[in-house]
Amino acid sequence: MSNVTNLNQFRKTKARAEKRAKADENAVKFGRTKAQKALDKAQAEKAKCELDGKSTT
Repeated sequence: MSNVTNLNQFRKTKARAEKRAKADENAVKFGRTKAQKALDKAQAEKAKCELDGKSTT
């Protein structure tokens, strides 16, 4: 005889795994420190100014 599989439990386990995977993905994508965000903003601003030809530095 084979074991009985609870499909509800299987579905919930699969949903938890997918949720964990999405959370890990978002942590890599959005998990940056305040200093990293400030550095990216400063670099973008400098690039914009250089592109416009109005560099303030």
